[in-house]
Amino acid sequence: MTGSVVVGFDGSPESLAATEWAVREAQRRELGLEVVQAWPWPKRDVVGSDQTYHRALAHLADREAGLHALAPGVPITSSPVAADPVEVLETASRTAALLVLGSRGLGTVRGFLTGSVSQEVLRRSACPVVLVRAQGSEPTGAVTVGLDLAHPAQEVLAFAFEAAAIRSAPLRVVHVWSPPAGSEYMSYGAIGGLEHEVSAVERTGLAEALAPWRARHPEVEVTDELVRGKPAVALVDAAATARLLVVGRRTRHAPLRHHHLGPVAHAAIHHVRCPVAVVPYG
Repeated sequence: MTGSVVVGFDGSPESLAATEWAVREAQRRELGLEVVQAWPWPKRDVVGSDQTYHRALAHLADREAGLHALAPGVPITSSPVAADPVEVLETASRTAALLVLGSRGLGTVRGFLTGSVSQEVLRRSACPVVLVRAQGSEPTGAVTVGLDLAHPAQEVLAFAFEAAAIRSAPLRVVHVWSPPAGSEYMSYGAIGGLEHEVSAVERTGLAEALAPWRARHPEVEVTDELVRGKPAVALVDAAATARLLVVGRRTRHAPLRHHHLGPVAHAAIHHVRCPVAVVPYG
């Protein structure tokens, strides 16, 4: 992975947690860290705006100093940018290894991002985006990744295996499947036989998709699971004990401004408590 880890900062508890997670991730990946503070600054001739501007700069400098203390060997830069956060982060994502943003518990991203801005950054980012809750230290447990065998994205698996490797953590791969449409109209005996056949095919496909990655990362302890149900619900449940959830976002080769978050990524960013990595692929 090349480029820097870029993290958004605005002084909120969510962004403080995001910067701490980001500097430790930069340390694990042996990358630099860029702390970005971006919003359309008010005109300097407005009453009180000058004090607000200098207070924000001082807060940013204090945070950079604190991050240096947390990870002394990590090259860290910080900068205020007088521009729209979406545009700033979209531009940064073209050369960054990773974007990290603070997230407000169970709900929309706020702080450095507000309202629909969060959706725009996630849709338009050219690199993986990690959302971090204001919950203190990173949770323990396995790195968990959702794998869709219909679209077994190599970018998603690469990110998940690397994340597990640099943490010396186990990797849990979850594939969610459903019986074929129309099987509900079959007899119970026929349904059972069909589901057994389908699950066997899914199990073979899962093993084949993971085989080259197991070979590349023999140091990673991997468990794979077939879960029957709805992907969005199953992944949220699986993430309850995860230290990091990794999900994919299909780009479909569309212009960045027209990308959409799928239902799994949407559910994860709103309902999962651990950090969530959304990895573009396509």
